[in-house]
Amino acid sequence: MILVSFLLLILHLLSSSCDEYFINDKNNVTKSDVDLLEFPLNLEYMEAEFFLWGSLGYGLDKFAPQLTDGGPKPIGVRIAKLSPLIRDVIAQFGFQEVGHLRAIKETVTGFPRPLLNLSRESFATVMNDAFGHPLQPSFDPYANDINYLLASYVIPYVGLTGYVGANPKLQSPIAKRLVAGLLGVESGQDAVLRALLYERGRENVEPYGITVTKFTNRISELRNKLGRQGIKDEGLRVKPKIGAEGSIRGNILAGGKYSLSYDRTPEEILRIVYGSGQESKPGGFYPNGAEGRIAKSYL
Repeated sequence: MILVSFLLLILHLLSSSCDEYFINDKNNVTKSDVDLLEFPLNLEYMEAEFFLWGSLGYGLDKFAPQLTDGGPKPIGVRIAKLSPLIRDVIAQFGFQEVGHLRAIKETVTGFPRPLLNLSRESFATVMNDAFGHPLQPSFDPYANDINYLLASYVIPYVGLTGYVGANPKLQSPIAKRLVAGLLGVESGQDAVLRALLYERGRENVEPYGITVTKFTNRISELRNKLGRQGIKDEGLRVKPKIGAEGSIRGNILAGGKYSLSYDRTPEEILRIVYGSGQESKPGGFYPNGAEGRIAKSYL
């Protein structure tokens, strides 16, 4: 009898650690967890469309139309002029984002794809805001490897900090396991992007005569400004006192005092992706605002 009980306990522990348990058993997700799991869909939709279109020339409507739930097609997104290596990396990212959408939507109901503005003009506005004046000619995220990598730098890190912020608020094991899995891959994507840009850090972004490193620093400064919660973003080179252990300027990965990832709340994320600095004022990449109960509560 003792042996049988022990075996049943082992089977229960094994079954509770498999992916199907964490993804399919919706009844074990609390209402507050549902809200926190649905909110990231806004960013996952954006990343999926930007990476798929940038590398392949098509998005969710062709590859996985059921995941859009009938949401409007994104504005202005297109295939980018990429080298074979960068195209391959970005295509991998795109397919990973499709997997993220599937995982979240198999855990919670979710919502249709929101209207996304991924046009050249939208990214040009971000870059203009980062430098405090219009760049001439207007920044084109789809023009070449460097521009596309810089445009990509704008996106995944914001989602990464959101997952870090959500994690301690989650209650159910299903939600915690899902967010840990999402955070792992989003962090990996950000690390790859930063490494590719770090290697080119001293190169100028043409025709502006501004280095890649300076672009990343200005983008990070803009996100800190819009988020309105101090430093939660760092470019590729920093003052030594801000670098790891206060000892180095190189900053291939961003982190706080103990090199831990920064966290952001949904409100901070909305302020950044709307480009307005206000969670109640849509715009930027989300002309009609983000979806989900959390985002809608501010509109």
